[in-house]
Amino acid sequence: MAGTMTERPLGVQISAMLRDRGVEVIFGIPGVHNQELYRGIEEAGLRHILARHEQGAGFMADGYARASGRPGVCYVISGPGLTNIMTPMGQAQSDSVPMLVISSCLDPARLGLGRGRLHEMKDQAGAAAAVCDWSLEAVDAAHAFHLIDRALREFTMLRGGVKHVQVPIAALEGLAPSAPAARTTPPGPAAPGTMPDAALIRVARRPLFILGGGAVRATGLTPLFARMGAAVFETMAGRGIVGHDYPLHFGAMLARSEAEAIIGSADLVIAVGTELAEVDLWRETLGHRVPLIRVDIDPAVLNGADTGIAVHGDAARFFDALSGLLDPAHEAATGWDPAQVRAQRARWQAELAVEYPGILPICAALQAALPADTMIYSDMTQFAYAALEAWPMARPGHWHHPYGFGTLGYGLPAAIGGAIARPGLPTIAIAGDYGFQYTVQELATAVELGLSLPVILWDNGKLGAIEASMVRAQIAPNAVIQRNPDFVALAKAYGAAAAAPRSLGDLKTVVQAALSAGRPTLIHVTPATAQA
Repeated sequence: MAGTMTERPLGVQISAMLRDRGVEVIFGIPGVHNQELYRGIEEAGLRHILARHEQGAGFMADGYARASGRPGVCYVISGPGLTNIMTPMGQAQSDSVPMLVISSCLDPARLGLGRGRLHEMKDQAGAAAAVCDWSLEAVDAAHAFHLIDRALREFTMLRGGVKHVQVPIAALEGLAPSAPAARTTPPGPAAPGTMPDAALIRVARRPLFILGGGAVRATGLTPLFARMGAAVFETMAGRGIVGHDYPLHFGAMLARSEAEAIIGSADLVIAVGTELAEVDLWRETLGHRVPLIRVDIDPAVLNGADTGIAVHGDAARFFDALSGLLDPAHEAATGWDPAQVRAQRARWQAELAVEYPGILPICAALQAALPADTMIYSDMTQFAYAALEAWPMARPGHWHHPYGFGTLGYGLPAAIGGAIARPGLPTIAIAGDYGFQYTVQELATAVELGLSLPVILWDNGKLGAIEASMVRAQIAPNAVIQRNPDFVALAKAYGAAAAAPRSLGDLKTVVQAALSAGRPTLIHVTPATAQA
């Protein structure tokens, strides 16, 4: 191709631009329609992770972003490449995970010329827009650079989410100048502009905090809560923000029926970094009868009908400001009883043991086997549903689950992305026998990368949560039993290690060996494992 020394195909310039902006890893699959994005990928110094399906690529990018705090970036082809990744896009959007998807698209002038065009869609950008913050087409190189920079800047300024940029094939092939130099990175989320009336906080005797995923970067909160005599609930995304040794910690039990009455007994409720969404509560009302303070960086969350006092700002900075509102010697005479909190947590644990037979002993065995800094990625499975309530986390941001969108197949590929983001640190995946088969092919990617990744496979031979839901609804269980493969043999066919521990002691030994195996290890666990 002819051109000046600074002009190169736009696909080359996009890869160079991303590397210049700090991107290190690309997840995706090359095809004839996006191959120009791959022309300069090695020269730019980008590492490419070859997924076996675009759904796997998207979940890997999601897991990478959650572990690293940096956006996950994907290259996909037009048409089916984009539709395949739309499920992970919806999941990342739902859970506020920063992800940038760059796809090719057919040239606008050639759309509508008749059926039979490779990968043609009526409205590719519009389809993707349904599951992300925004989905836009770059009309030329300058526009492509602008949209990519806009996405990267918004990741630092706003709540996380997904952006999609599509570029016509002819534009990717055409010559373009280098991207302009990166502008100064804007500051992160701001400190709150206003704070609640200090008197409201000082006089509270039964204050209650609800901590969500938006508060995971706030640290050292236990002394503040102790000074205030405050009780604490965490959402499942906020687990680990406060240690379970804090005497007034109710845990991630917001969805338990008795939680509504407990919240109703508080004389002040402060919800930080949480939407208090359906998947947090699983009921219509929070239960509070007193002022509710909502703290969030997203104005949309603060515009809800149940918001009493809105505080727009970063969670960590809110807690710094809150501490400043209190007299240094302030120590509330709390109305909460630590013994009652302990007893309530024990009752909830007993409920879980009945609801999920055999799972809690396996959780305890895994917890004992894993290093404290293990990062866990779980799929939609009964094992995870039990563990998210029962398994106390020692640190925040170390258990990732497809909370909002609720997609099957998330656990394995997301864990691969997380392991890539944290080389040398322990990562595990937890999946159920049904959801695992949505993305089982990504075992090949983990083998290719030599990841020491334990994959805990809970096999109860059925869609257990759906069966239970049907029974509660007085529907005769239908289509919830499936014939499973020999999972151990299947994993070995991919080149992974595999084991089927027969006891909890064997499970601990297998897991610890898998953390340094140099390849993924499928660990097949059944209800019988806990009974041996």
